[in-house]
Amino acid sequence: MVTAAVFFSHFAFRGLNKPLCRMLEFLKQPVVVTAEINVNLVALTVMGLVNRLWALSYPRAVVFDEVYYGQFVSLYMKRIFFVDDSGPPFGHMLLAFGGYLGGFDGNFLWNRIGAEYSMNVPVWSLRLLPALSGALCVPLAYQILVELHFSHCAAFGAALLILFENSLITQSRLMLLESVLIFFVLLAILSYLKFYNLQKCSPFTAGWWFWLLLTGVACSCAVGVKYMGLFTYMLLLAIAGVHSWHLIGDQTLSNVSVLCHLLARGLALVVIPVAMYLSFFYVHLTLLYRSGPHDQIMTSAFQASLEGGLARITQGQPLEVAYGSQITLRNVLGKPMPCWLHSHKNTYPIRYENGRGSSHQQQVTCYPFKDVNNWWIVKDPGMQQLVVSNPPRPVRHGHIVQLVHGITTRYLNTHDVAAPLSPHSQEISCYVDYNISMPAQSLWRVEIVNRESDTDVWKTILSEVRFVHVNTSAVLKLSGASLPEWGYRQLEIIGEKLSKGYHQSMLWNVEEHRYGKSQEQKEREVELHSPTQADISKNLSFMARFTELQWKILTLKNEDTEHKYSSSPLDWITMDTNIAYWFHPISGAQIHLIGNVLTWASANVATLVYVCLFLWYLLRRRRKICDIPEDAWGLWVSAGGLCVGGWAVNYLPFFMMEKTLFLYHYLPALTFQILLIPVVLQHLTDHLCRYPGHPVGCPAVLITGEEGSEMVGFLVPAPALTLSTLHYVPSVIMLPCLPEGHGENYSVNASTEPGKLHVKLQHCFLGSPFLTGSRVQSSKLLH
Repeated sequence: MVTAAVFFSHFAFRGLNKPLCRMLEFLKQPVVVTAEINVNLVALTVMGLVNRLWALSYPRAVVFDEVYYGQFVSLYMKRIFFVDDSGPPFGHMLLAFGGYLGGFDGNFLWNRIGAEYSMNVPVWSLRLLPALSGALCVPLAYQILVELHFSHCAAFGAALLILFENSLITQSRLMLLESVLIFFVLLAILSYLKFYNLQKCSPFTAGWWFWLLLTGVACSCAVGVKYMGLFTYMLLLAIAGVHSWHLIGDQTLSNVSVLCHLLARGLALVVIPVAMYLSFFYVHLTLLYRSGPHDQIMTSAFQASLEGGLARITQGQPLEVAYGSQITLRNVLGKPMPCWLHSHKNTYPIRYENGRGSSHQQQVTCYPFKDVNNWWIVKDPGMQQLVVSNPPRPVRHGHIVQLVHGITTRYLNTHDVAAPLSPHSQEISCYVDYNISMPAQSLWRVEIVNRESDTDVWKTILSEVRFVHVNTSAVLKLSGASLPEWGYRQLEIIGEKLSKGYHQSMLWNVEEHRYGKSQEQKEREVELHSPTQADISKNLSFMARFTELQWKILTLKNEDTEHKYSSSPLDWITMDTNIAYWFHPISGAQIHLIGNVLTWASANVATLVYVCLFLWYLLRRRRKICDIPEDAWGLWVSAGGLCVGGWAVNYLPFFMMEKTLFLYHYLPALTFQILLIPVVLQHLTDHLCRYPGHPVGCPAVLITGEEGSEMVGFLVPAPALTLSTLHYVPSVIMLPCLPEGHGENYSVNASTEPGKLHVKLQHCFLGSPFLTGSRVQSSKLLH
């Protein structure tokens, strides 16, 4: 046993000794870390930070749209729910995060541009994230042009143009979202370019995955800040689609490899952005759990999911509507304002202003305030009792009911009488028996629109129902028109005939609900005034809340009024507009949103030059004339696809928008235009100005004698030929392009085969390259 223990210890020590010795040998050598530092990039980043962060707290007053975004920041701080129809919540959450970092408690009244900030408002923190985003746009612009394979000089010039552009500086130094949007847009462009460049040499590496995933993340953040980010996202998806199409046609890749490439792009550019977009709303709804001023435009179910407000009123309501239930009915549409089915003792006038007669029955309207006259009792037509039996008998889809007004005890009714403001529809009233030949028609069929089966029970808050009149098949509907003075300006309710589909104006949901217990009218009136009781949960799922909130954001329209600083897209191109952001009443200091005239004019000229040159090259290439080498053409197309394409998708859609527009809506498009300026300048320098009258890579013409098996001629550039010269040339051979060094002397030999011609250019420095051209008669060239 002792021998075995010694043997084990000896080999264990030897096993541990080897790595220990290696470690000691490693420590004998100095630890060397090599890093490459791009001084241009560092300098641009520092200049961007200084430019955007210097004296960021000035002015310490509300500047233009800070009055708008500041309200949402305060609501975030207080966890109060709100709806902003301008876009998704991610941008607002970033601004609120800045306020959180500065310890903002949300207590400030954002009611006036120019109002001085109180001491509890951390102005520097609230403006920090937009300023950082604007500063980082400078190095991003530099890297984008480098990844497009343009020179560092051109990239540096683009970054400087972004750095010193007045409008971008102004927008970055305030609590606004345009600089954040531009940052994520440029980050998405840069990430995709880095991914695409890695695709050529090292696909499926860690760097390849990083840049691909970052592209999707940046796209989702851009869309999450403002829906304008969707324009660039669609552009990148289109470019990725073209590249994927080329991958499919690449015969060097196996089917499995192509499939993996497509799945990776689908995951990073579609699945991840959708998941992140949903996560923005999830965080938004988690933070804002308290009822506030905006929840009235949401459905009753959504309001009941918020703390306070309707949730406090409806807490503990019975879930299932039964015969004898006392209910309030809210119209699902919520336009032009949220309202509840309502009646009062007043009747319709015998004759309207236009001379038409009415039924003179009790008025039924939609009232935009909570009131005791909003209560109705669900009655079984076959029974007289107005209380809930024990056990309760629930109302199901397809059941016939009567709706009795709680205070006046009159039945909801309609008949073949025209509505007061909608003569093509039927009047809705509460029936008054005048002992004339107009019997009551008060039977209504309950149809649950969002049912899961035909036996579903009518549920409080959750069920969306429509009431179909049994006698006339008219549907109870909110017309949205306001009644005259005799109707107290309340909203008109009509019976819509021959209705197809389920428009939201025809849908109603039970908002407040209790089981009626009092048969006597006086006791019932006391009961109707008392709060509801009994406890039951009505929490909505996240997807249900997200769907409703997203729909409200997309469809909610504030009344657009003409703003004195609003402008049209045509005004942006010429900068024939500006916005006065702030004015100091004492010193007269002002902040205006206005661009750099030289930069905007240069951007417009660069765009025009690019389009003209692109069309010129395209037409000439169609004629098999290559004015520039293939690699230069590919670079020209890719740069234009991003810069001109980015400008077009971020600018042209505004011509189709009906919303109020301002100059700052043009800033994302302007950023792409600025990137185009050095692109065009470098192209002109490299390919059109290098040799005046004799550009690099121009089409070449080999002038020869009569056709034979071997020919000797001389090579000249195509621009040097004139029509008079061609009269004396028997035949010419068009070559695709002239190689580098074409200014030197060549000895030229050509030989022909059936259907082919080979040209040999002999030069002492270039070796012996071969080119293939096509032989045509000079007379054909003249035409």
